[in-house]
Amino acid sequence: MFLTLTQTQVHFCYSKRKWQYAFDEIAELGLIRKKRNYFFINGLFVLITAATYYCMLFTKIADLYYVIPALLSFTILIILRFHDSAEFDYYVLVRDCYQKEIIVKIKGKDKNYMSKQIEEYVNIQFERITKKTA
Repeated sequence: MFLTLTQTQVHFCYSKRKWQYAFDEIAELGLIRKKRNYFFINGLFVLITAATYYCMLFTKIADLYYVIPALLSFTILIILRFHDSAEFDYYVLVRDCYQKEIIVKIKGKDKNYMSKQIEEYVNIQFERITKKTA
């Protein structure tokens, strides 16, 4: 378990990152997802396309000398782009009442388990708040 909930505290342990807070100190605990950027791969794609068009229009190179390397390069770029099935990076965000933020990057395979534990925390926090106001 990454989140361990006791009566008064929340303990977090994921790889080398560890923290603990009291329930009253946590202002926000949630899961964030950020879309991955592929600027480098997209830039290479544009560069290879521009070089291929240049060779096609402005040089007298035979077709096979620039088409085959361009197709092989496109194939490698497509494999690099779609090799990783996870399109998003996931983070656990903790913001405490002192305006301090802790952001921990988690693996995609741990996202579902972590979200269930955060949902359990939210349910316990809701029960604590309703007991205080009742």
